[in-house]
Amino acid sequence: MSQNIPFTNLNRKKTLQKIAKENFDLVVVGGGITGAGIALDASSRGLKVLLLEKGDFASGTSSKSTKLIHGGLRYLKQFDFWLVKEVGSERAIVHKLAPHLVIPEKMLLPLIEGGSYGKWLTSIGLKVYDILAQVSGDDKRQMLEKKEALKLEPLLPKKILNGAGYYAEYRTDDARLTLENIKTSLKFGTQALNYAQVTDFVYENERVAGVQFKDEVFGDEFSVSSKYVINAAGPWVDELRSINHSKRGKRLHLTKGVHLVFPREKLPVQQSVYFDIPDGRMMFAIPRGKITYVGTTDTNFNLDKDHVTTDIADAIYLISAVNNMFPDINLELSDIVSSWAGLRPLIHEEGKSASELSRKDEIFTSETGLVSIAGGKLTGYRKMAERTVNRIARHLEENHEMELEPCTTDKIPLCGSDFKKFKHVKKYMAQLFDRIKDSGFTEYDAWYLATTYGKQTETILENYSAIGGSDVHERMIRAEAQFAIAHEMALSPLDFFIRRTGRLYFDIESVRKYNAPVFEEFQKAYNYSKEEMDVFSKDLDVQLKEHSDFSLERD
Repeated sequence: MSQNIPFTNLNRKKTLQKIAKENFDLVVVGGGITGAGIALDASSRGLKVLLLEKGDFASGTSSKSTKLIHGGLRYLKQFDFWLVKEVGSERAIVHKLAPHLVIPEKMLLPLIEGGSYGKWLTSIGLKVYDILAQVSGDDKRQMLEKKEALKLEPLLPKKILNGAGYYAEYRTDDARLTLENIKTSLKFGTQALNYAQVTDFVYENERVAGVQFKDEVFGDEFSVSSKYVINAAGPWVDELRSINHSKRGKRLHLTKGVHLVFPREKLPVQQSVYFDIPDGRMMFAIPRGKITYVGTTDTNFNLDKDHVTTDIADAIYLISAVNNMFPDINLELSDIVSSWAGLRPLIHEEGKSASELSRKDEIFTSETGLVSIAGGKLTGYRKMAERTVNRIARHLEENHEMELEPCTTDKIPLCGSDFKKFKHVKKYMAQLFDRIKDSGFTEYDAWYLATTYGKQTETILENYSAIGGSDVHERMIRAEAQFAIAHEMALSPLDFFIRRTGRLYFDIESVRKYNAPVFEEFQKAYNYSKEEMDVFSKDLDVQLKEHSDFSLERD
């Protein structure tokens, strides 16, 4: 099957007309990682699936996580062994499905005087972690003496450091992981649409039998019929359940998680560190390309879910925590180059604080048959999808409609990957650098392309070859924009800069430097008017300011 099935908004009106005429087995509402995983699972088992997302794909929680596929070491402290076992096992599976996108990342856990983790308990805990997560080989945990820990990370606090735990995790780009799941589901017949907001449900004999949705681009409204509807809307799950008049099940409890981005030279950690904060919480510092990012917070959130930002109090809290752990670093608000803030849609539990709430997922079925899923972690998205589709499979079987095959998503490589192991990704990266270095590209550029697009880089290089001009980086970003428009349903420059490439977070200077050629590519592809382009330009200015301006005078 082709890696690059056309997946574009260039023919949006035809796509909408086609969808409006069809009957579906399943409509999935929500184009984050959970909805994407469900679409792939359901379509690969033979269901005819439509995925609808009210904004851009991954524009909610699924582009604003800590961007780790990790086993949840902290859940051992809560004795949540089941969760540790499941997500620990899932790490290895998701890495196998997309080794270019889910990358091995050793994690250092400093053991400090008065810290959350003592040496003996850490040793036992990490050993249990390895067993539960079925970790093998070089990835097994090591316990390091103070001298060994400082050799790995010289920035650690020498005076209070007693040693460290050293264990394996995986880093990813959550938005791209979401997108590649959706694109992979297209190979099994899924139809997916962004900027399509579900406004109501269709009923037959008081049972949900489809959805009504509004096309946010042209303003038209549509009704589609479906045997089943799954509500995977993340923080908006309760809103959809409310439209459905659903009374069953618990309610959501939203918490906000914030991350700050610094230039690598300002926070030059040599590898990822999971460390103590004075208030008893833990946080990450993760080097990535040109930057290092830190996070996260965990505070209750009751404001506008469509506009979640990092405020100065969040930034000061995280900077203070970093300066406390790395005494030779003295970060200030002015050192922040970017940030992001997202919501965790957790299941409410009476009397528990934000940090104490379980990260387990739960599935609710309403009186009308609407199936909703909430909670969970990025790492566990595939198993969450499997459990949700299993619920639909049981209904289909009980109603003598059809019998679904078992889940096989643990064996379906994601779009962009025909790599067997990470060593093959590294080999491809080296070969890619050899091919582009004489044009003026760096090892960073080869790393960025390979770990963002995998083998889909070849299509981008074809685009690049057909573009004229003397600035090779401008030509490459134009080639990326063309790919995003033709194959990834990007509708606006913000879709490209935030969800398709992560540049707003990880390379914000490239957004400022090359926004004009990217805008040109979108204007040319969609024939946008000057007024429409002005709106995009203002939106980008707002995003740049919100993500990077932490002056005390800001609004």
